Amino acid sequence: MKGMIFTSFLEMVESKFSLKIVDEIIEASELPSGGSYTTVGTYDHNEMIKLVVELGERTNIPVPDLVRTFGEYLFGQLLEMHAYFLEENNSVFEFLQKVDSYIHVEVRKLYSDAELPAFQYDNSIDGTLIMTYRSSRPFADLAEGLIIGSIAHYGEKIDIKREDLSDDNATRFVLKKME
Repeated sequence: MKGMIFTSFLEMVESKFSLKIVDEIIEASELPSGGSYTTVGTYDHNEMIKLVVELGERTNIPVPDLVRTFGEYLFGQLLEMHAYFLEENNSVFEFLQKVDSYIHVEVRKLYSDAELPAFQYDNSIDGTLIMTYRSSRPFADLAEGLIIGSIAHYGEKIDIKREDLSDDNATRFVLKKME
């Protein structure tokens, strides 16, 4: 997992909780990296899991809620870094359908060793986008938070239903435009 994800997570923890909590979760997690991350480095995703579990223990916030919140926060970070791409798309559905074909392609140009999730899309039902998320890592909550962040950015009224599938760490998100 790229270091940019770790540094953004720790920035979120500091801004929403405190620098003291950041230090506590790093210390308690006993991380191989020591909790020292560079944005371009690559780190074991299990370190993120340890950090989030430790944060959950200190805040009494369920881990899935923390990861979703981080996804929303991360969307804001990505928006700051790549505002031009979001401006090129006029809607949530248009933007989300380009995650694999554009965003992940650009990420791979910068980080050839990045292990990214994959999405499959079905927009055959008018006003509905079905996204199937697959990843070798258990971060569907992060994907959901990023989706929520994109909906907030575009200001559209969209209902999200989530279904965890039994195969290959897959999750289906059904997004429906609300009248």
